[in-house]
Amino acid sequence: MSRRKITFAGAAIDFEEWLEPGGNEPNRPVQPVGKNADDPTADNRIFYQSFGSGSSGNCCYVGTANSGLLIDAGIREDAVVAMLRSNGIGMGKVKGILLTHDHNDHVKYVYKLLRNHKGISLFCTNRVMNGILRHHNVSSRLKDYHVPIFKEIPFKVGDFEVTAFETSHDGTDNMGFSLSYGDRKFVLATDMGAVTTRAKHYISEANHLVIESNYDLQMLMTGRYPEHLKARIITTTGHMENEETGRFLQGVYHPGMSHIFLCHLSKENNTPQKALAAVRSALEGIGLKTGNGENTLADRDADVQLVALPRTEPSRWYVFL
Repeated sequence: MSRRKITFAGAAIDFEEWLEPGGNEPNRPVQPVGKNADDPTADNRIFYQSFGSGSSGNCCYVGTANSGLLIDAGIREDAVVAMLRSNGIGMGKVKGILLTHDHNDHVKYVYKLLRNHKGISLFCTNRVMNGILRHHNVSSRLKDYHVPIFKEIPFKVGDFEVTAFETSHDGTDNMGFSLSYGDRKFVLATDMGAVTTRAKHYISEANHLVIESNYDLQMLMTGRYPEHLKARIITTTGHMENEETGRFLQGVYHPGMSHIFLCHLSKENNTPQKALAAVRSALEGIGLKTGNGENTLADRDADVQLVALPRTEPSRWYVFL
């Protein structure tokens, strides 16, 4: 198998290290995971991959057999293109970019993605757009791609009906997204210091949920961050702590929630092991059996799949049925 490298989040990544055999072939079939993943007749699949989740950069893909969306654009454009291509997805299938807020790790490469790939629109509120133009060195032509959206007013992009909802963070404007496809909902809620009432409503409907679990409180308080930064993180407009995320999930889990992905883990103040342990303990506390999202026999017997998304590497390619 030929080997190919790209630079991703400041480091060279060898495709062979993170793709299954044949993963560098641009037209290989996607590999399903999850319940009924071996059903070759399924036509209601939702595809998901995170390209990076953390302060170094955030971006993920959510799609169907016909079209897809990027949520945030903080990962290099060439890395996003290459990773999608490795799963048989060309940029022509990407119909839009949704932005959660205007912080650099979520918007850094948005203009390059839009400029280099025709047919993609940018969906965010006017306040987010103004925040990007005010705080970042980006061409004012970004506005040419902008489709203004409003929180809790659904809009259609490709196969998805998308609804933005309020989240609590310290960006110019902040939101999560609920993506509906048929009778299923994919919900992403990142960068929030507390769960707003409306965010809870949409998260409670999720079948596939991406939610922040940013820091371990003891690591944060005993770590090297200056006091003003620690104070910012623990406020209601900062970030979510592992055990806080776990307690919240206890109250919103329902039998239709098949996957929970923990996102935006801090490099300095968290580990995947700590985040998973805290949330798993909370879910087991209400009698749930958690799987690892790897489609093993044990996973198939679990009530919910629990995964910590990598900070600076792509996740595996998930197919939800």
